[in-house]
This record gives sequence, structure tokens and C-alpha cells, in this order.
Amino acid sequence: YKYNGEILDEMPASLKVLANVEPVYETFAGWKTDISGIRKYEDLPENARKYLERMAQVTGIDLGFVSVGPNRDQTIILHEVF
Repeated sequence: YKYNGEILDEMPASLKVLANVEPVYETFAGWKTDISGIRKYEDLPENARKYLERMAQVTGIDLGFVSVGPNRDQTIILHEVF
């Protein structure tokens, strides 16, 4: 969010501030290829990888899994949890 011209790193706790923030959006180029059959992260379209890597950067959370469909075998595991 942006408040009084300043970018906030987290959601404001104050409802008064929240009522006056401006959302900040980023746009990314998309992809038109079917990714449901992809099983390796490096095989994802470049724009998909850029999007995922930016989400990880903004949230400060490493990517662990990427789902490319509803089935279990459509999950790309990037980091083993256990």
C-alpha cells in the first residue's frame, strides 16, 4: 500500500490509515501455454517463473511448491520440507 506518498511494507494496523491507503499494483506479462503437464520448475514459461520469483521476493517467503493443476502429480516440489 501507499500512504501519504510512502510505500508501506505491511498492512496498516490502524483502520484510519487503512481507509486512506492507495493500493500499489505490479503487472507482469502472462503466458498462453498450457503448464499443466510441466513437472520441473525450469520448464515453466519464463514469464511464469518471473511472476513466482517476484511473489517470493515481495513476501519474503521462499517458494517450496508450485501447483500447475488440481492433481497431486501436478505439484512441482522445489524444496523438500522433511
